[in-house]
Amino acid sequence: MVKFEKLVGIYNAKGSIIGELQYIFGKITGKAHCALCDITHGKIKEKAQFKECRENLEIPFELLHLDELNEYLEKFASNAPCVIGIQENTHSLLIDSQELESCNKDVQKFSDLLDSKINLP
Repeated sequence: MVKFEKLVGIYNAKGSIIGELQYIFGKITGKAHCALCDITHGKIKEKAQFKECRENLEIPFELLHLDELNEYLEKFASNAPCVIGIQENTHSLLIDSQELESCNKDVQKFSDLLDSKINLP
């Protein structure tokens, strides 16, 4: 069984105040979208159901914005939004943007998808 040491969700947005404002404006105008943001956050803050999902994982799950990535994770910026699995210094694309989109903002669907990916034989 593949055992990941850590999971990293990469938002398709920058985390700075200007980046957040650009994303909000882009979302309003239909020019920006992040399926991971839609899963993890409501209109203003993190969804309670997502927080619970993350806390119930046996693996640390960090969420990062595009401007917060280290040199290893920057390689996945073009895949954002996505979820990366880290195992023994190996970084793997675990969930891609299409799979996140298929969750349709639903935390339970995301949780089920994530479970299926991290519990592979």
